[in-house]
Amino acid sequence: MASCDRAMKLNLGSLLFSFFALLGSFQSALAEDAETDRSQGSCNLYPKTQYDLLIYGCTAAGIVAGIQVHRMNRTFALVCPETHLGGMTTSGLGWTDSKHGSAIGGIAREFYGKIYSYYQSDKAWNRESRAQYKGHVGTAQPGPPIDEQQRVQWTFEPHVAENILEDWMKAGNIEIHHSDPIDRSKGSVRLKNGQITSFKTKSGKRWEASMFIDASYEGDLMATAGIPFRIGSEGQSDFGESLAGIKIQEKSSYWKLDPYVKKDDPNSGLLPGIERVIPASHKKNGASDVGRLQPFNYRLSLTQQKDNQVRFFKPDGYKAEDHELLLRYIEASDHTEFFTKQLMPNLKTDTNSKEAVSTDLMGGNYNHDNGTTYFNVSDEERKAIVQKHRIYTQGLFWTLANNPRVPKSIRDNVGSFGYAKDEWTSNHNWPYELYIREGPRMKAAYTMTQADVQSPKKLDDSVIGLGSYTLDVHEVERLVIDNEVYNEGLVHTPVDKPFPIWYNSLVPEKGGISNFLNPITMGSTHVAFASIRMEPTYMIMAQSAATAAVHALEQCVAVQAVNRTKLSDKLKADSQKLSW
Repeated sequence: MASCDRAMKLNLGSLLFSFFALLGSFQSALAEDAETDRSQGSCNLYPKTQYDLLIYGCTAAGIVAGIQVHRMNRTFALVCPETHLGGMTTSGLGWTDSKHGSAIGGIAREFYGKIYSYYQSDKAWNRESRAQYKGHVGTAQPGPPIDEQQRVQWTFEPHVAENILEDWMKAGNIEIHHSDPIDRSKGSVRLKNGQITSFKTKSGKRWEASMFIDASYEGDLMATAGIPFRIGSEGQSDFGESLAGIKIQEKSSYWKLDPYVKKDDPNSGLLPGIERVIPASHKKNGASDVGRLQPFNYRLSLTQQKDNQVRFFKPDGYKAEDHELLLRYIEASDHTEFFTKQLMPNLKTDTNSKEAVSTDLMGGNYNHDNGTTYFNVSDEERKAIVQKHRIYTQGLFWTLANNPRVPKSIRDNVGSFGYAKDEWTSNHNWPYELYIREGPRMKAAYTMTQADVQSPKKLDDSVIGLGSYTLDVHEVERLVIDNEVYNEGLVHTPVDKPFPIWYNSLVPEKGGISNFLNPITMGSTHVAFASIRMEPTYMIMAQSAATAAVHALEQCVAVQAVNRTKLSDKLKADSQKLSW
């Protein structure tokens, strides 16, 4: 009888233990559901509005952010200053900028997987076969251009990327509003209790949401909201960066060409494209250079296939003097290559700047005398800057192919190329986007620096993705010292391995706007941004920013206070690469 009593007590204890364990699980589930529901009605921090999230900018980063929000079952809209989707990913940059493809995860990797799947079909190859392309393309930056083992492809034609992104958006029935840039005037962005409540676009529409993401290259939502930012290069002493500040090359790259409008006459002024004269005693590096920016350019799709070619032409507005520097450079030097020809499928290129005089329009995005840059001038002045870059670039190719001062061998080689006729067909075969390599950079809760890229240390914060590119700053300006032309601003320093990007670099400073995240013009120095500023990295940061935005709503907290453990767990579950 005693043993029976003991058995009954044990069984009762087991039942009670199971009951309380079940009750605990049920309470935990209720707590999680309550946490999720707070933002839907009971969270005073985020009253219910038109949308849970508003994403400004239809760059590839903006699209990735939208996909992630959609997957997390939140209401949102994509508001685009652009007419077309994809930013630089669909505007010629098919030579993927990453030195370690295995550092790319999440939705970004899905995109390159979709590229791979598309090009598996024979129908995708109308100028060459897949095997022929693999045989002559060589190695891409992240690895094999077509990686059969990983089932990703790192090189692609612009229209293919655009079609893939458009199909992705249609499949999700995602709400997109094209060609409606933000009104940057005072009062456009409304703030209340340290939050953005809405902003107005040029159409006159006012957009309300609980959470905002700026996925534009210009950082216009950030700037219009009054969120502090930096622009230009910090000095070496500001963040202890050896590569920061003014950097004048030791030896001129210009073969002693004459820099003056009238040769040997300094009083005649400098040739277009050369900014200023400084005395030799001022040839010092390391000081800050606020306002001067990496040059913008166009990434072009060129081809030598005559039946798919628009010949280089002399653009309206062409000025011969804008290319005198190029001609003198050719006459003084032995250079014969003036643009890159990275091979894309179907016998096309992703063409970028190369050598001292090329498609980079140094000084074209700022006016140092007036203290203005592309980012703080009017919309009309921006359009004029974009048009100036277009005329310059088209004029450069026409000059190389036609000017009798260019050696015939160069003219013939350049003239064998033309603009790909089957790209950007709605835009006269010209890229939709000017390549804005660098814009304003937010004063964030954490600022990524050169040390974070080259020798990262563990921080008390969540890693939200990996960067994996060279520290790469294109020359910022041309100077004259003792009658010789020098470049200033170049940084090209390899990075040994992928490095962590910290969540706090995506959110404003503590005490700043509490419902805003920034995956492009994020918190970074000029030097660190030189590595971070790549399309796959933008996509990685955008997915993580979108995840954190939803978590902030669910947890009813400011973006700066998102639970880092839960954020990391979700990012890992969604296949983001967080360690190397």
